[in-house]
Amino acid sequence: MKLSPVVLEDRFVRLEPFTAGLEGEVRAALDCDPEAWNGMVSAAFGEHFDGWWAAALKAMVGGSHIAFAVRRLSDGAVVGTTSLYEIKLEHRRCEVGSTFYRPDARGGPVNPACKRLLLDYTFSNGAVRVEIITDAQNAASAAAIHKLGARDEGVLRKHKITWTGRVRDTAQFAVLDEDWPEVRARLDERLAKFA
Repeated sequence: MKLSPVVLEDRFVRLEPFTAGLEGEVRAALDCDPEAWNGMVSAAFGEHFDGWWAAALKAMVGGSHIAFAVRRLSDGAVVGTTSLYEIKLEHRRCEVGSTFYRPDARGGPVNPACKRLLLDYTFSNGAVRVEIITDAQNAASAAAIHKLGARDEGVLRKHKITWTGRVRDTAQFAVLDEDWPEVRARLDERLAKFA
């Protein structure tokens, strides 16, 4: 498996690996909806942005993380961020997540388009397993992951501590390489409705 910070694009979004030139647009996209950050492990709005941005760039240099700005092609706006992280080349696996979208980008083609691009990129480059995790209390996120076709692998108890100090349980899902054709077909069917 070989993953590197490359631009990924379809007819709905362009995923642009973080660079210094994107900092202002990403900051503006994430500096909203403080309540939505409460279930996240780390926060990136307001005063939290600078530390979060620096940590993402550092992880990218180390090769364990590829953070992307999500640019909606219909208007050219950066509407959020998503990542490949916990990249384990020796095990041919990674996680897709650290995802946040502005409220106006939720519920349409942005999220399924991003997941389609990221999953295709990982499996096309040798991944055998892609994990997607969420706060076990976030029913909406878990439902969206189920809708993708990822398989529920249970709950990891006291798995992470959020930026607010809450010890959270994590619902874990995965897509395996043999699952990918069916998941891809489901995503393509969903995205065709937005064409």
